[in-house]
Amino acid sequence: MSNWKPLATGVLLAALSGLSASASIMIPENIARAVENPDRPAADRERDSDRKPSEVLKFADVRTGQTVVDFMPGRGYFTKMFSVAVGPKGKVYAYIPTEVAQFSKTPLPANGSTPDPKYPNVTALVGPVADFSTPTRVDLVWTSQNYHDLHDPFMGPVDMLKFDRAIYKALKPGGEFVIEDHAAVPGSGVTATNTLHRIDPAVVKQEVEAAGFVFDGESAVLRNSADPHTAKVFDPAIRGHTDQFVYKFRKPR
Repeated sequence: MSNWKPLATGVLLAALSGLSASASIMIPENIARAVENPDRPAADRERDSDRKPSEVLKFADVRTGQTVVDFMPGRGYFTKMFSVAVGPKGKVYAYIPTEVAQFSKTPLPANGSTPDPKYPNVTALVGPVADFSTPTRVDLVWTSQNYHDLHDPFMGPVDMLKFDRAIYKALKPGGEFVIEDHAAVPGSGVTATNTLHRIDPAVVKQEVEAAGFVFDGESAVLRNSADPHTAKVFDPAIRGHTDQFVYKFRKPR
């Protein structure tokens, strides 16, 4: 607990800095409508101040009519917003790896089903990570706070080159792969993925570029220089305020 006060102070300052920086960002109407959707659960709304969905979805350039994949969507925090943001002419695939069934408190939805009637343009794709594919070419593949898990024993671990190439294949030319995750100590590689649930951003960039992607920018909206990068992301002293990177990669046209 000796680190609590300075860490908390740094977290607060970083949060205030991020708030002032984001205040000047013009959010597209489709994204604003998705974030303000009254059907979103209250528990999701409570996380918005930490997760800054308006800013990260703007960075991901989510547009009306797109086809989006939410890879490892968890409870659907972003899935619901993608559904509204792409609109009725758009499509969302929630890809749920069968490997997560061992941790799920509820049965996984059936492959090809529509899990929530409030979001009829969302289809569940359920299968092993190694078999990742989509029924059609897509505009965007998104994953939030899960890329590091692919390196862990419970997921295989995954053959990352094969996985990233499968993402590449699923995208249309010019399509985007956006990764948001908890940052580990620079130079630590993947040594903290199964312990602290963090990953060295440099490893992510190296792996994804090896599959043919071109790095297309980073959003700093979730960065936090006060995070020492040595605590587990679930530690109450840092939870919700970890230093997170948001990388965008593009498949060349």
